[in-house]
Amino acid sequence: MNWDQVQGKWKQMKGDIRTRWGKLTDDDLHLVGGEKDKLVGLIQERYGIQKDEAQRQVDDWHGNMAAENEAEKDKYRKAS
Repeated sequence: MNWDQVQGKWKQMKGDIRTRWGKLTDDDLHLVGGEKDKLVGLIQERYGIQKDEAQRQVDDWHGNMAAENEAEKDKYRKAS
């Protein structure tokens, strides 16, 4: 899943993001609007961490989402 897909599914992703970064509010996520740089900046601000650490966290989350998406596709292919 590339970041364009995250942007396209932003409303669906919000719940997962709120679970991962509980200090972010619905208003925060509305303002981010699926933009990766804004998400990284907000995580950096809310959690008081360095930008590279916030970037790493977002990249890890995104990588996990991509892996889960691929696992779902494989599961679907095997079932059909």
